[in-house]
Amino acid sequence: MKITNHLLTRSFFLFLTALMISSPALSQSDKPLTLVVPFPPGGSTDITARTIQPKLAERIGRPVVVENRPGAASQIATQHVAKAAPDGNTLLISFDNHSINPIVKPKLPYDTFKDFVGVSLLVRFPLVIAANPSVQGNNLSEFIAAAKKRPGYYSYASTGIGSLNQLAMEDLKRKAGIFVLHVPYGGGGPAIAAVVGNTASMTLLSYAALKGQIQADKLKPLAVTGAQRLPELPKTPTVAESGYPGFEAYSWIGVFAPADTPAATVKKLTADFQAVLSDPEIKTKLTQGGFDVQASDGPTLDKYAKNEFDRWQQFVKTTKLNLDD
Repeated sequence: MKITNHLLTRSFFLFLTALMISSPALSQSDKPLTLVVPFPPGGSTDITARTIQPKLAERIGRPVVVENRPGAASQIATQHVAKAAPDGNTLLISFDNHSINPIVKPKLPYDTFKDFVGVSLLVRFPLVIAANPSVQGNNLSEFIAAAKKRPGYYSYASTGIGSLNQLAMEDLKRKAGIFVLHVPYGGGGPAIAAVVGNTASMTLLSYAALKGQIQADKLKPLAVTGAQRLPELPKTPTVAESGYPGFEAYSWIGVFAPADTPAATVKKLTADFQAVLSDPEIKTKLTQGGFDVQASDGPTLDKYAKNEFDRWQQFVKTTKLNLDD
């Protein structure tokens, strides 16, 4: 009897020890997955994150939280994720300025290409040049003709200094020979509000971000920066059709993890995002917003981000564009 009691006591002890050892792993897997968005609600990055959020939570079997950390042209959010635990529970939903920030600010508090590992390129999309209804011209050609007569009278709202929508507009300004004042804002939502309120004349953002205001006739689309017209805006010409052949500019949104995240964890996350983006409901919602769903693997995203850096770095050097203010 004494032997039996001793064995039971020892077994119970071993059980408690095993439970204590396994508890951190269990709590780790129960942690919510946090998608850190570098901009306020209402912009393309936020819309994309919140579109995939419910299906992603359903697939991984735990909560998915979208956390907006705006500021400093996405540097605040990016630095936060760079310093996060590399356990796959904190991810960056990054925008095109992930590649552009190293051009604008060579001394960032993180290394864009060493402190992160790509998980998946989510979407790519052209920008829609949309203006306040009071702006002269119903298409880009008419607007450019008006802008040439009034240099500096019109302005455009961007998502921040060095953002792709700034670079794309600066490229267009040089090709068209016009001067339109740049007014940087802290994200797509504030930029839209500025144009709707006529604080700025126009902006360049995704159709998803502009859709509601365009449909409500609070903004008018002038042109699209992609190679083809958007099915949702069949009457809106491309910039190339408007007299600037070959002009193209695409924004993109991708998922990055801290660099030291285990390869197996990254691979699992990639599979999760690819599955969600392949879901017909999610794909339809994103496509209707003017997004081109990509669902790539991590290395493809890393290569794409580096190519975008090379392209726009060359543009800034060639044009001597001032990105200090």
